[in-house]
Amino acid sequence: MRLNKFLSLCGVTSRRKADELIKEGKVFVNGKLETELGTDIDEKKDQVFCNGKKVVLKQSFVYYKLNKPKGYICSNSDEKGRKTIFDLLPKEERLFSVGRLDYNTEGLILITNDGSFANEIIHPRNEIEKEYIANIEGKVLESELAVLRAGVVENGKRMPKAKVTFIKYDGKVTRLSVIIHEGQNRQIRRMFEAIGKNILLLKRVRIGEITLGRLQRGKYKELTKPEIEWLLV
Repeated sequence: MRLNKFLSLCGVTSRRKADELIKEGKVFVNGKLETELGTDIDEKKDQVFCNGKKVVLKQSFVYYKLNKPKGYICSNSDEKGRKTIFDLLPKEERLFSVGRLDYNTEGLILITNDGSFANEIIHPRNEIEKEYIANIEGKVLESELAVLRAGVVENGKRMPKAKVTFIKYDGKVTRLSVIIHEGQNRQIRRMFEAIGKNILLLKRVRIGEITLGRLQRGKYKELTKPEIEWLLV
């Protein structure tokens, strides 16, 4: 196994960041400093240390994608007795969501027990796109779309820019694709509130290269090997 992949699977950091640690001279294999990228190791026999700590391969990481229904929260429990997404997931694992979707938002959310993986996905520096489909009450004018694209000003502060693409208007509802990177708390809802528009439906359909596809509402499935490898790069 490649050394950078080993470090990533052990939860140390992403594969990309692992290469940086190797180049910085912070990784030792069997007591020998390893600075060459692309090095292969025997993950079952070789001893790897990073920043002075032994790195051990964890075999129990799991990665799921879930189609969160509206009316569920992204917490393990709720003092108000509301339903949580973990009611829909396996009970034998201690899992957590990668980021959150609010109570009234549905769609794609990633679930794992790998903290390093989760941190890499949600950190703004990685600029991983999150795409949503938004059904907006009434007609959204091109001038209003331009405001969203430039970054809405809220309480004197400009929110991050968004990629907003018109899909259709049926005479009552405007359907849009909205792509953001940072995912601030209720960001998309706040954007439309700022221009006086009411969201009828908000659904996340993509995180980076991972799509919701035909996954039914309330169902989950394991990420495929290519999906996991893309996220860990």
